[in-house]
This record gives sequence, C-alpha cells and structure tokens, in this order.
Amino acid sequence: MEFPVDDISDLIPQKQPFVFVDKLLYAGDSLTRSSFKIKKDAVFVKDGLLQEAGLMENIAQTAALRAGYMAHQANALVMNGYIGNVKNLEIFALPKIDDEIITEVNIGEQIFNVTVITGKIWLDGKLIAGCEMKVFADN
Repeated sequence: MEFPVDDISDLIPQKQPFVFVDKLLYAGDSLTRSSFKIKKDAVFVKDGLLQEAGLMENIAQTAALRAGYMAHQANALVMNGYIGNVKNLEIFALPKIDDEIITEVNIGEQIFNVTVITGKIWLDGKLIAGCEMKVFADN
C-alpha cells in the first residue's frame, strides 16, 4: 500500500455511521497520520461542530487505523480496540462541518494488549486538541 490510503474500510473495525477517519496519510513504526472531513451527519456533530467525544474517537480510530494497516501488511486479522483511559485531554477549538482535520498519533508503550498513545489534532496548521490514551485491543 502506498500513502495516502483512500479506502480505509478494511483497516478499521468501525463501520458507518461511526467512522471518524477518512484517509491514512502515513503509518510508520511509531507515528501515524490520518485525515477526516467533518460531515454534517456525523454522530458527534452538534450545532455544526464536531464535539469533544468525536475528537477523542478520531484519535482512537487513528490508532486503530495504524493497527489495521500493520495487520494488513502482515496478512493478519484487524482487531477491535477500545478506549480504556484518557489523560491530559486538551481541547482548544471544535472543528465545524466541512473542516478537514489532520490527526497524529504517536505510539508509546505496548504491554500485552494495551497501547499507550499520544494524539494531536490539527486544523489549518493549528493544534486544536490533544491527549494521552490507553487503547485495548481485543479479538
């Protein structure tokens, strides 16, 4: 697969209407980058803005996108993942409908089925959100 990956449907376990990533822009050993254009019918859009829960889900799905990409490269099954803990969440702005956000996830510690990640979301080159998260993988 070459970047960007436009069809990510086989790389994540989530299905519409609960998909908060559109493209895989990059996936490496520790850094993953995705994009997502805010849609008016997205689950967590309220008053024309993607709410905090949608931003957290976008970070988690960017991590899932990396895991799915790595599984695909290894001819393995894509696993389900669950947010276990969110720490140091900072939201500076909420993106509006038709905005395209860029999300970066850095992989930290991986212990058994738990991965600690740091996620940051950018809009037009400005940091709008970030957090640390523990994600649990499950078959």
